[in-house]
Amino acid sequence: MTGSFSIGFLRIGWIDVVDVVLVTVLFYQLYKLLTGSVALKIFLGLMSVYLLYLVVKAAGMELLTSILGQFMSVGVLASIILFQQEIRRFLLTIGKATAFDRMLTFPWRREASPERVSVTPFVEAAKSLAGKNTGALIAFQMSSELKFFADSGDLIDATVSKRLLLSIFNKTSPLHDGAVIITNNRIKAARCILPVSENPDVPASLGLRHRAAIGLTEVSDAVVLVVSEETGQISLVRGGEVFRNLSSTDLRTRLNEFLFDVQPHPAPAASASSTAEVAA
Repeated sequence: MTGSFSIGFLRIGWIDVVDVVLVTVLFYQLYKLLTGSVALKIFLGLMSVYLLYLVVKAAGMELLTSILGQFMSVGVLASIILFQQEIRRFLLTIGKATAFDRMLTFPWRREASPERVSVTPFVEAAKSLAGKNTGALIAFQMSSELKFFADSGDLIDATVSKRLLLSIFNKTSPLHDGAVIITNNRIKAARCILPVSENPDVPASLGLRHRAAIGLTEVSDAVVLVVSEETGQISLVRGGEVFRNLSSTDLRTRLNEFLFDVQPHPAPAASASSTAEVAA
């Protein structure tokens, strides 16, 4: 074998080295994915059973080998059922990293840019809600389809306005408990259920609204506006990254940047109260 070398009675080639390194990286990423969840203990349990199977097979214990062999024969199917959430997160991570949808820009796949909506109603509503310590959760649909999450709430399909947003998130409103989804510059639905992030690195200071916002941005490219009911702070979440304690000016700037890719004009150093905290 070209480029091979010997260690004792073993003859190892560079392909073997690359193979081992790739498997090591794969198992390390798998460990990171499962760390902090009960799935890690299940995975270790399955590996222990598999190692026991190899031992009894090598020892010639036919009865035990047959029993464990039947168990291992359905191991792949059992793993898919047990680790469906982790597998989903893994595939989503790969999909977001490769971003084939951005590379495959065929003419027939190009869609007309949506009409730009004013961010003023959202900024003013967030400011009013924050002043009253009223919680809010607003998800802006980008290229990822949010129909599944919109269907979990109550369909509204109304024009965006500050008064309507304040009415929805009023503490006495039956629609306030959940998220509002903005699609095609309209309020698509309210009282929607969003997936809560299971990332163990999310700071304990972030409540359920922030975790739901992070969870949605982990499975889609949506941008989520959060108003904390406890502190009245305004935050934006994109790609699992939380931008906390935003002023009205910061909120307007970042909404324009995230939603419409409008870069802010050069300005003095940003306020120290506006911070970005990585939660992914």
